[in-house]
Amino acid sequence: MAGIYIHIPFCKQACHYCDFHFSTSLKYKDDLLQALIKEIGLQKTYLAGETIETIYFGGGTPSILSADELNLLIGTITKQHTVTANAEITIEANPDDLDKAKLQALRQTDINRFSIGIQSFFDEDLMWMNRVHRAAEAEASVKRAQDLGFENITVDLIYGYPLLNDTKWKYNLDKVFELDIPHISSYSMTVEPQTALASFIKKKKQAPMDDQQSAEQFVLLMDAMQSHGFEHYEISNFCKPGHYSRHNSNYWKGVKYLGIGPSAHSFNGETRQWNVPNNAKYIQSLEKAEIPAETELLTETDRLNEYTMTSLRTMWGLDLKKINIIAAGADSPLIKAAEPFFEKGWIERREDIITLTAMGKLYADHIASELFF
Repeated sequence: MAGIYIHIPFCKQACHYCDFHFSTSLKYKDDLLQALIKEIGLQKTYLAGETIETIYFGGGTPSILSADELNLLIGTITKQHTVTANAEITIEANPDDLDKAKLQALRQTDINRFSIGIQSFFDEDLMWMNRVHRAAEAEASVKRAQDLGFENITVDLIYGYPLLNDTKWKYNLDKVFELDIPHISSYSMTVEPQTALASFIKKKKQAPMDDQQSAEQFVLLMDAMQSHGFEHYEISNFCKPGHYSRHNSNYWKGVKYLGIGPSAHSFNGETRQWNVPNNAKYIQSLEKAEIPAETELLTETDRLNEYTMTSLRTMWGLDLKKINIIAAGADSPLIKAAEPFFEKGWIERREDIITLTAMGKLYADHIASELFF
């Protein structure tokens, strides 16, 4: 089994915190769609005949595309690959795109899961982020999708930024529970280089993010999710039982995937490749039937470190048997490196599985880096 990710690099405007590859101009959208179709054909052997169980439209803002354009891309994939009948097909969407007409049109596609970028239910926060939508649109978009039969919905929320006090954060979480949404992805505000937010902080127009605030709001998040019956199955992801993101879960479990589009990454267990993050260069390469990607052959150490980093982030944990499959005897140095974290109560072991404790989740990246080979 494997997954396919399609990067749609267009947005109506740039969020101040975002460093994903996108363009606010739709001038070359038709050319890029043709390039995506061509790349799907050229990359058909990358997954070596694996059956596709998930398709994920990310971006950017893929909800900018029409239902016909999405159907064209899905149809191209099904012609080149064997796709399971119950495949999870997700689209990232902005609330302002999900009016009734758009949702009705999407009912005529095979898309069966929405990832809605809400981020906050407060207008002043959305304006600070430079989001296109407003709070009323966020709530209405979820209700419209549910009314039209879309039940498999996840929403994004951001915490750890100056405008968000704990009272507002609890309100955002309560609103999600009130809307009966079965999956939530929630991220701490991160200041990425080359973003407007980074520039504002550098010019002292904006205070830096507060790590203590972020940690405290993460704890509030974990507590609220647990009290409402959500499973904390990955550091930033929570769901009601059975509502995991199959596509993203496969990333963390090391399942193969193919990335289509500018800046998209691919992984087949032995190599990793990434496409050029430039729309014009991407289109030009595909017009010449050339895949605009760089490829890296993963070493044994690369594979050990990647598995360590991704598996520790999940509730399924790091399996020492899998570590030894990658490299015989590799469990011994890992267990030795983990001893300080066992003593601190940040990780725990049940048979051959190592998982983070609630406290350890606050230090996930640090723990993983200390366990690298």
